[in-house]
Order: sequence, then C-alpha cells, then structure tokens
Amino acid sequence: MNLRKHLRDNPEPHTGALNDILFILLLFFLIISTLANPNVVKLSIPKAQSDTKAKQTVVVSVDANQQFYVGTKATSVDSLGPAIARMVNKANDAEPTVVINADKNATADNIVTVMKAARAQNLRTVLAVDKEK
Repeated sequence: MNLRKHLRDNPEPHTGALNDILFILLLFFLIISTLANPNVVKLSIPKAQSDTKAKQTVVVSVDANQQFYVGTKATSVDSLGPAIARMVNKANDAEPTVVINADKNATADNIVTVMKAARAQNLRTVLAVDKEK
C-alpha cells in the first residue's frame, strides 16, 4: 500500500489560525484609526448646554495666541478667505460648513473675522463647543 501517493493527491493548507490573525489585525486598525485625527490643533473649547452636529467640511481653529489655522495649516488673516475657499473646493460638498474651533482665550473679534470670511463665500458657520456635564 502506497500512502505517499494518497497524501500528494489531497494537499490542504492549514488555515486554523488565519481567522485569529485577521481578527487581531482588524481590531488593531480600528483602534488606530479612531486615535488618528489629522485635524488636530490643541485648544480648550468653551462649554455649552447643547451641541450642534454638523459635517466638518472646513475646520478653522483660533488658538490662545490668536493664530488662525485652516485644517492644521497656519494661515494669516489676509489669506483666511482664499484658504477656506481652497478647502471647500477640495471637499466638493453640496452644503459646505465651516466649523470654528476657538480657544477660550480667543477674542470675539477673531471669531467674527472667521465668520465674515465664511459668509463672504455664502458658507454656513458653526462654533464648536464641549457639552457641559
């Protein structure tokens, strides 16, 4: 009786651990994707009773040093309007929204400057706040 010929006719790969490995990889990438946020400028945002949910087409941040950021790129006051327009054109949204992340120490003048730049292009503006506990 020739057993070797029989084993060569039915080769099967051992895939018992493949499901475990794929599950661990999937879990790893899901956790990493929630931690990675490309639009991060560290601010202490004011608190409010309620919050507004809006799709973030363009995120404009004003930090405690009164510096403007469109996305994560620092921008001067003069080039704020064109920078917002570039981001809106990249997004191709039907209803673009400018979300303003302002630090607690940001002046109202700078927040109004961002709102004016967005309104000049007929864009909707939303001020980001943290919900009070």
